[in-house]
Amino acid sequence: MTSPAFAFDPDMSARDAFRTGYLAYKQGQTAAAIEALSYAADKGHTAALWKLGRIYATGDGVKEDDAHAFQIFSKIANEYADGNPRGSDARFVSDAFVALAGYFRDGIVGKVVADEGRARRFYTYAAAYFADPEAQYQLGMMYLDGRGGERSDRQAARWLKLAADKGHVLAQAEFGRLLFEGVGIRRNAVKGLMWLSIARNSIHGDDEIQTLHEQAFAAASENDRRTAMALAEDWLSKSEPAPTK
Repeated sequence: MTSPAFAFDPDMSARDAFRTGYLAYKQGQTAAAIEALSYAADKGHTAALWKLGRIYATGDGVKEDDAHAFQIFSKIANEYADGNPRGSDARFVSDAFVALAGYFRDGIVGKVVADEGRARRFYTYAAAYFADPEAQYQLGMMYLDGRGGERSDRQAARWLKLAADKGHVLAQAEFGRLLFEGVGIRRNAVKGLMWLSIARNSIHGDDEIQTLHEQAFAAASENDRRTAMALAEDWLSKSEPAPTK
């Protein structure tokens, strides 16, 4: 298969370069994709810069390079942090903050020292400013575990609910557990079992979610089970689960 035609044409728009790069990426032509995406990124195309970061972060067609991905995501965060949270580039900027938070949380050997406090601040920015469901889930879990700052079941429940409402399956399961057990929020067995049922039906093969659901289902009354299942079915008929990372 021949490579898609691409040259450093000074008249080529950033959008055209991005499309060329993305087509090359879809065809498995990583070198051509990186060339075109880099050209688009240099012209200020946010999505192209983000895609480069994801390629290096996941090792998709290249050697995985978290340090390089970190640099790319840092550039996005530094240059576009104050962009329109509802704009066309918002999801790329938000995801860059989430990626950086993960790097600060876990560290990069020889490059980035783990700093959970900083990770929480990055998650908070993406969760609050961009309303990013993955950031909201991760922030909720940090509050629940007391990582990077104070432990707060109440704040954990708040952020997990926001992510659950957007279809984040892991948040739905954890928020359902908190509701069912009355952790950080007033206990509501029906709503808790509802969220656990939604999570179990949205993602299959997750042993932890299945176990949480089975435990709650066994502890609930027959009436609560029926009500929760009806509510879950109604929610699922109107919604699509959000992707988890």
